[in-house]
Amino acid sequence: MSIAKNWVLKPAGDRAKVEELSTGLGIAPQLANLLVQRGIESIQQAQKFFDPKLSDLHDPFLMKDMDRAVERVAAAVAIGEKMMVYGDYDVDGTTAVALVYSFLRRLGHEQLMFYIPDRYTEGYGVSYKSIDYAREHGVGLVITLDCGIKAVEKVAYARERGIDFIICDHHLPGEKIPEAVAVLDAKREDCNYPFDELSGCGVGFKLVQGYCKRQGIPFSDIERLLDFVVVSIASDIVPLRDENRVLAYYGLKRLNENPSKGLKSIIKICGLEGHQITIDDIVFRIGPRINAAGRMASEENAASGGHSAVNMLVERDETTAEELGGIIDMFNQDRKSIDRSVTQEAYDYIEANPELKLKKATVIYNPKWMKGIVGIVASRLIETYYRPTVVLTMSNGFVTGSARSVSGFDLYQAVESCADLLENFGGHTYAAGLTMKPENVERFIERFHSYVEEHIDPAALIPQVEIDSELLLSDITPEFREALGKFQPFGHGNNAPIFVTRRVTNRGDAKLVGAEREHLKMELMQEEKPNTALPAIAFQQPTHYEWVRGGRPVDVCYAVVENHYRGTVTPQLRIKDIKICM
Repeated sequence: MSIAKNWVLKPAGDRAKVEELSTGLGIAPQLANLLVQRGIESIQQAQKFFDPKLSDLHDPFLMKDMDRAVERVAAAVAIGEKMMVYGDYDVDGTTAVALVYSFLRRLGHEQLMFYIPDRYTEGYGVSYKSIDYAREHGVGLVITLDCGIKAVEKVAYARERGIDFIICDHHLPGEKIPEAVAVLDAKREDCNYPFDELSGCGVGFKLVQGYCKRQGIPFSDIERLLDFVVVSIASDIVPLRDENRVLAYYGLKRLNENPSKGLKSIIKICGLEGHQITIDDIVFRIGPRINAAGRMASEENAASGGHSAVNMLVERDETTAEELGGIIDMFNQDRKSIDRSVTQEAYDYIEANPELKLKKATVIYNPKWMKGIVGIVASRLIETYYRPTVVLTMSNGFVTGSARSVSGFDLYQAVESCADLLENFGGHTYAAGLTMKPENVERFIERFHSYVEEHIDPAALIPQVEIDSELLLSDITPEFREALGKFQPFGHGNNAPIFVTRRVTNRGDAKLVGAEREHLKMELMQEEKPNTALPAIAFQQPTHYEWVRGGRPVDVCYAVVENHYRGTVTPQLRIKDIKICM
């Protein structure tokens, strides 16, 4: 099923500023326009954007409670106190745990352990079970990463048992801040840190950076940890601007040149060894494999949880890391198989119930589906039906699920409107998780549909392609591509620019490629310059094959990418959408 998309051309930047940047930087006006559209309006700002420096990172002690956190860690290290590094089971949580654990281990601190909660028996965040486990093992200090900001009762429970907490989180706090030794979260209302969009792993890195600054350890000693940070930034889809741009830039450099043994094993498995790894490679190939362990955990096989992902990430022996990477990859293969099966079941259910297709939201429930993959299924359904989606299943006697949204609709508010029916929920504008008693499912479905019906703008139900600028194919010169490369790394908050070119035709023989002939491969040219032809690939877009193959004109919107094949690098247009010219 293919959904027609609206093309929206972004307003051009201020002409005088575009001309100033184009002349001053020696770049094409279309690229200078991209800078202005991104709020970069001076030569100095552009130079800082194009050439990120580690010295641009903010002082970690600008974050509230950083001094207290660093002092408490230093005290634990000094007396050999047992510490537990605790994190969520997704990519951000496991990389954060790996980073802080690896750092403390490198200090020579031997009284150290890590803990990842089980998705099924403990759920998200700090659990009472983990606190009891910490007490049984003589832990005096717990450092939480990517979670803990709402663990008010859990932290109080731990304090009663003589266990201190340092919380490193990046989620929105609740009404009350936990009474921990330190709570590092730039989203606290009383925190004046200049950037509040760090990943959970990024907050962990700031703790490590603060410790090194206070202890006189050179920053160069912790640069090696930046590969963990960029994997978290890409996978958690935090904005690639400000401090995150610096961390991602140098993290990618580390990931490409000298990654940790665990990440190196995943890079090999992905077939990325020898390639220039990008943010997209992390999002679509590296991250999902790390995530798979936590997703595939089950009541019967808890060992396949996020704990196994951390074991791989912190492993120092290359052979062992490769073995652990192979195990993680098997979890991912299982995940993909179940994902495909459940997604097809969801499609079949929706297609068999025409009344569902008329609604402005999708809410489906099947108690047999695996909890760990319902978020992926929700995302798949949006790709097909493009509307706010909730996929529910049963786990430990409760109905639990994941929700995903479309651009322009606040999903969190929709879920929050049903709060009286829920045991707990959390998330943000475009993604959320929720849990309820089975007897509340029907009322939740009814209320959620009603809320969406009342509040969603009909325009939000039509996917949009935001286009940065219009180009001729002849504009895409080697110099243009080289300058465009300086805009990387691309990702959320600094998306790869999308261009539109009108009335192009295929030169030669267009092909349908892929296992199911689902991708359209072609070579595009414009009539006025037939010698300027560029290869193009339109993934999952076979619809216009016959039209394109017949040499008829189309408008295309696309990103300009580099295609690496057998050591050869060539330009390629990655087509986002095609419209027929009549």
